[in-house]
Amino acid sequence: MSLFSAQLHPGRALGFLVLGASLHDILTRLKAEPVRFPKLDLAYSPTDPLKEPVVLSLPANGIRMRFDGAEQRLRLVEILDFTKNHIYLKPANDKERDLVRPPTTDSLQDATPGPTFRHIYQRFLGPTYDGEYIADGDGRTGSGVYVLSYPGVAFTFPVRKADYDASKDVVSLLSSSALPSAMSIFSGDSWAQARDTLWTEVLPSIKTFAPLAKGKDVCPDEVSLIKIHGGGKLQLFRKWTNSSFWISLGDTTPQQIVAELGPPDAIFPKSDSRMYVHKIRTVSSSVPRPNELKRDDLTDTDQSSTHTGSEGYHSGDEAVEDELVAPVSAECFYNYFYLGFDVLVSTPTDPSRPPPSQKPDSGIPETQFKSSADRLVATKLIVHGNVPGSYPFNRHRRCRWEIAYLSNPRAGVVINSETPFPEVEDALREEWKSIYPSEEEARKKQRGMVLNRDWGDSPGSSCELLGGWEENGDPVPGVGKKFDGTADSRTTTLYGFPGLVFEVLKKGSVSSVTAF
Repeated sequence: MSLFSAQLHPGRALGFLVLGASLHDILTRLKAEPVRFPKLDLAYSPTDPLKEPVVLSLPANGIRMRFDGAEQRLRLVEILDFTKNHIYLKPANDKERDLVRPPTTDSLQDATPGPTFRHIYQRFLGPTYDGEYIADGDGRTGSGVYVLSYPGVAFTFPVRKADYDASKDVVSLLSSSALPSAMSIFSGDSWAQARDTLWTEVLPSIKTFAPLAKGKDVCPDEVSLIKIHGGGKLQLFRKWTNSSFWISLGDTTPQQIVAELGPPDAIFPKSDSRMYVHKIRTVSSSVPRPNELKRDDLTDTDQSSTHTGSEGYHSGDEAVEDELVAPVSAECFYNYFYLGFDVLVSTPTDPSRPPPSQKPDSGIPETQFKSSADRLVATKLIVHGNVPGSYPFNRHRRCRWEIAYLSNPRAGVVINSETPFPEVEDALREEWKSIYPSEEEARKKQRGMVLNRDWGDSPGSSCELLGGWEENGDPVPGVGKKFDGTADSRTTTLYGFPGLVFEVLKKGSVSSVTAF
C-alpha cells in the first residue's frame, strides 16, 4: 500500500477530499485507486438512511469522512491515525510544512506517532485562541478532550478532567500533554461555531476550489433539485445558483438536453421488453384512456444505468460524441451518472395529464408538441436516490426531487425525496382520487408490483442493466459485505400514479422515481 499524501486546505479540503463533494464522486475516486485505498467501510442508518449522516472510513489510511444524508455531501474529514498518511501545508511564498514527517523507508515502523502540540502551534499552523474542553458524556470516567480550533481545522487532545483548569491558557495546558488523537477539517471559523450548522450549511461550489479547477474543462453546475409539476413538466435547479431550466416530456429534444447538461456519461439502448404482457392485457381488455398509467411503464425504472462495460453500452468520450452526432434510430437512455438521473429519448408520446389541482395560470410553460414520428424527444426522466444499502447504490450520484403540486412550503408541507413513501402515497392518492370512479378502483390501479433485482428472470437483473456487477457481486470493493445481503435488499416494490412511478425499498425510502 502506498502512503496517502495530501495537501491540507483549511476549511476546504484534504487533497482531493473536498468539502461539498458528493458521496458518489468520492467513492468513485477511491475505488479507482485500490492500492492506495485497499479497504472502504460504509456505515449508515438502516432505518433512516436519507436523514442520518453517512460515514465512510478508510481504515488502512486512518481517515474517516462524514456526509449528510439528504444531499450526501462531504461535511467533515477526520484524521484518526497520523502514521498512515502524509499531510502537509503549503502557504503562499513559503516552504512546505509537514504535519508529520513521512517515513523514510517502505516500512512504517520509523514513522512518528503524530504531531506534538508544540509543532502544531509553533511550526505548522501558528498561534490561535484558546479552545474548549469537552468532558465525557456521563462524567464517570474522568476523561475528556480539549479541542484546539483554527479556521477550518481542529485538533483533539485527550485531557483528564482532573488536569483541566479553566484559568490556564492553551500553551500552559497543552505544552506538556500527549499527542493529539485526531484532526478535523470542516467549514467554519472554529469547531464550536461549525458544529451547529455542520449538516445544513450551504457549502461553496467545488468548481471554485482552485486546485481542482486547474486544467479542467468547463462544465455546467450540478442539478441539485428537480421539481415535478405534472403533465410532463420538470424544472431542474442548478446547485449554487438561482438558475433553472425546464424539460417538457414529449417536447424537449436531445439537442436541448445536451446544450443544458452537456453530453451524457453513457448512451444505453432501451431493449428490455419482458413486461410486455401487461401492455397486451391493457390493449386487449379495453382501449386505454389518454394518459392512463400502463404497467409497461414500470419497467423503465430499470432501464437507466450501467456503470461498467456490457453489450450495447457506449462509454468514452468518442463513443458518446459519435452517438450524439449520428442520428439515433431507436429508443435510448442518456445516462447522467454524475448528475443523478437518466433521460429516455424516443419518438414522441403524449405526456401524462396535469394534476387536478393545477391551475392554468401556474406559470408552467406550455408544450410545443409536434406529432412527427421521426422526431426524437425526451419522454421519461428517471431520478435516482442512491440510497445506502440499496442494490444500485453508487451507480448514480444522489439527486433530490420534489413534487411541486403536492407541496405547500408556506404551510410547512413539502413532499420530496426525503419523505417516507407512505406519506407520498397518501398525498398522491388524495390528489388523484377524482379521476377514478371509486376508491377501490384507485387502489387497484395504484397497487404495488414486486421487483427482484437478483433473479435471472427478473426485468431488473439482466446483464445489460446491471453492467459488470455480476463479475464480482460486490458493487463497492471492501464495503459490499456492509450491505444487507438478504433477498429483502434486492427486492423493491414499484408503485404507479399518473405520470409517476416509484421504486420503494422495504423501509419506505424511495430508490428512484420515474416521471413520464
